[in-house]
Amino acid sequence: MRSQLPLLSVILVLSIPVAAKAQSAPPPAAPAPNATAQLPAPNDYSKPENWLCLPGRQDACAVDLTTTVIAADGKLRSEPWKAAVDPRVDCFYVYPTVSREPAISSDMMQGPAEKAVVRSQFARFGEVCRLFAPMYRQVTMFGLLARLTGKSIPQAHELAYHDVADAWHYYLEHENQGRGVILIGHSQGGNLLRQLIENEIDGQPVQSRIVAAALVGSTVAVPKDADVGGSFKHMPLCRSASQTGCIITYESFPADFPPAPGGLFGAADGENMVAACTNPASLAGGSGVLHAYLASHANAWVDAAEPGTWLKSEKPVTTPFVSLPGMLTAECASKDGLTYLAVTVHKSAGDARSGDIHGEVVVRGQVLREWGLHVIDINLAQGNLIKIFRQQSKSWLAAQR
Repeated sequence: MRSQLPLLSVILVLSIPVAAKAQSAPPPAAPAPNATAQLPAPNDYSKPENWLCLPGRQDACAVDLTTTVIAADGKLRSEPWKAAVDPRVDCFYVYPTVSREPAISSDMMQGPAEKAVVRSQFARFGEVCRLFAPMYRQVTMFGLLARLTGKSIPQAHELAYHDVADAWHYYLEHENQGRGVILIGHSQGGNLLRQLIENEIDGQPVQSRIVAAALVGSTVAVPKDADVGGSFKHMPLCRSASQTGCIITYESFPADFPPAPGGLFGAADGENMVAACTNPASLAGGSGVLHAYLASHANAWVDAAEPGTWLKSEKPVTTPFVSLPGMLTAECASKDGLTYLAVTVHKSAGDARSGDIHGEVVVRGQVLREWGLHVIDINLAQGNLIKIFRQQSKSWLAAQR
């Protein structure tokens, strides 16, 4: 399950105790009006260049998503992909920490890292929705390192949040037109969407437009044995694919290496609060088969270049993605007060596949267990999420009628 990181990522993960906490910890509350006086000027989201993905154009989402399906006997088949024609709902996506710029906050230039993560995590959802992905001035990897050295960077977090909120406001005013929308965010992106929901959606009229929200690789708090009442007061966890206006959230780990107390993921702040987990492979509970779409060049969302080893033989994989039917299952699990999505790799002696899904973080030959399968959180269940979103969209549209 291993994945090598590029140099700057290595620098980042070597400073995990503080820096990585910055990704998974709740972002600061919305600042008072006078607290934003020193922020840079807001972005103009009427400018197309401030969006990675917009409907009807050739951009970061208009990419080749062809997949090689690798069966247990080693047979390969190609699975083509194409976007839905005139989908009736939208998807609004906020990407994770990918910027390796030498600054606390990223600029608004669309670089290889932003384009790579959109291809890996988001473009495939064009099967079910129109795609909207704003650029934003995120806290960079260097910004997280700055926190390690004791520098306070609340303004950088405020800037990232206000960019996402401004993009959301522009989308609602100019693009939504009463359509249903699915919110999708990972890691820093999931944290920012959680804050957006807390501040501007949960319990407010616009909530009626939310088909679902997938906040992956970030912590959503719920009271123990409850589906609502922690991070959100009105939006519950999703427990079926026909349920709408609900939350899908999980933090994935290998089943044999769960998160540890004091680590990066799996715990929620607040008395009697736990980290929520909804299994995309079985929303009602229990175990289910994951329908993963993994980048054939491992860890593509951080712009790495090394090819993955998917077969014991030398059969080449030439497509940008692979799928491994029947190999992966998942279930929500709890241990030592931590909640997580436990992922199991099933591989018999006669399986021609290597069994390595390239999801763990490895630095200088050492697996950093505290990260779990964070880099492939969305990819692990992308096929499951597409199926869920398709059914939720049908349910939402039927309710409107």
